[in-house]
Amino acid sequence: MLLPQLDDGITLLDVEGGRGVPILQSLVLDHLLLHDGPAFWVDANGHATTTTLAQIAPSQRLLNRIHVARGFTAYQHYGAVCDLPTAVNKSIQTSTADAGAAGRGAPSRDENTSPHTPALIVAPAVDAQYRADDTLGETHAKTLQARTFARLATYAEGYDIPVLVTRNERNEFTEPVGTAADHHLECEQTRMGPRVVGEDFETLVYPVDDGAYYQTTFAYWRQLLAARATQVGVEPTTSTPSTPTPEGVGTGVTADGETVAATADPLLDAWTATGTGGR
Repeated sequence: MLLPQLDDGITLLDVEGGRGVPILQSLVLDHLLLHDGPAFWVDANGHATTTTLAQIAPSQRLLNRIHVARGFTAYQHYGAVCDLPTAVNKSIQTSTADAGAAGRGAPSRDENTSPHTPALIVAPAVDAQYRADDTLGETHAKTLQARTFARLATYAEGYDIPVLVTRNERNEFTEPVGTAADHHLECEQTRMGPRVVGEDFETLVYPVDDGAYYQTTFAYWRQLLAARATQVGVEPTTSTPSTPTPEGVGTGVTADGETVAATADPLLDAWTATGTGGR
């Protein structure tokens, strides 16, 4: 798995070193590929840019399932969030009418979702307009942002779907967002590509052009070598000895299976090992 699964409830995505528009859009498109139904996107600061969406989307039909509303001020953003149930009901009426006129639709890819009801709600930069609006005092801005987030939480529970949000900054103003989120994803931009870490997910591999995979995190190699050791019947050594080894740094295992004390000099270990010709 290269991308994490979005579970029901509010998922907060924090991206280090940038806005993370491609990774956000990738998570949305990946979820729509696995689930039926449209996505409703309440945008701020241009995260729903069609340029990158069209570039990374594997199918134009997928883009037709994303409904976008934009709020350029705090009140516009809050109003778009409040009007979301109306937009959902209108979408359901339209899609069911179209399905009825066309006869039986395509089979559902997920028995737990419907092609008519929402599959995902997206609200990137959920703090942006409330932070930037000069007409709001700090207390009023925090209150309006809290009401917005409360409505998103209500939609997540009412529709039994994921709500994916991001925030522009991680500070006292957006601390309530992190506290109230049900799930948290952290994305770090690395030389190999974006690395996502969550409660039950961690990016360990990266694809290359020939279809193979590679990566450089130590966690992957530890898992790989541990699995290989189990396969060949090698008993893993303890990370630290129960009693300190005099003038040593731990224990080692010889080719004959003998456990010996290891010093900081591996050449000295080999030279002094018993039964190997050493002294």
